[in-house]
Amino acid sequence: MPKIGMEPVRRKALIDATISAIGERGSLDVTMSEIAGRAGVSSALAHHYFGAKDELLFATMRHILAELNTDTRRAFGLAVTPRQRVSAVVAVSFSDEQFQPQIIAAWLAFYVEAQKSMELRRLLRIYARRLHSNLMSGLTGILPRTEADRVAEATAALIDGLYIRRALKDGVPDAQTAIALVEDYLETKLNGRSLP
Repeated sequence: MPKIGMEPVRRKALIDATISAIGERGSLDVTMSEIAGRAGVSSALAHHYFGAKDELLFATMRHILAELNTDTRRAFGLAVTPRQRVSAVVAVSFSDEQFQPQIIAAWLAFYVEAQKSMELRRLLRIYARRLHSNLMSGLTGILPRTEADRVAEATAALIDGLYIRRALKDGVPDAQTAIALVEDYLETKLNGRSLP
């Protein structure tokens, strides 16, 4: 049985601890010492793996994006029609893995911090482009490209808005309601033009 090195395990533990700390605090105002304590490692070890706190926050955001991308690719593997691809993007956005309090709080904190950090802003732009592209991969099979582009923009805005409202503990209380709201919008815009 191959041995798994401790570095990936500890790095993952530190990222998970970062998500937990941000989720509990509701901001990026957490210390390396606090994160290290949650991960069960020393501050020195946390600094060894990530350097400064900013590097750990950047790695955490990249991890969240990678998980979202993996979940979306998996869902696309089950989608047969263009309409199913669009619904897959919506469902993954509000899945149990993604639409949980700590991840939601982390997203809100990263959006706020991206106003000051070019690195985090770059990651959020990657997320926005990927979300748009994933939605377009289904919508262009249903609508003319210009119209598909508008519907993709609005759908992405709905998804992001529902995350923000949930992070502020306002509005949509659960994933199923969020999915239903976005799907209602899509049905209105697709107006019977969706493929089965």
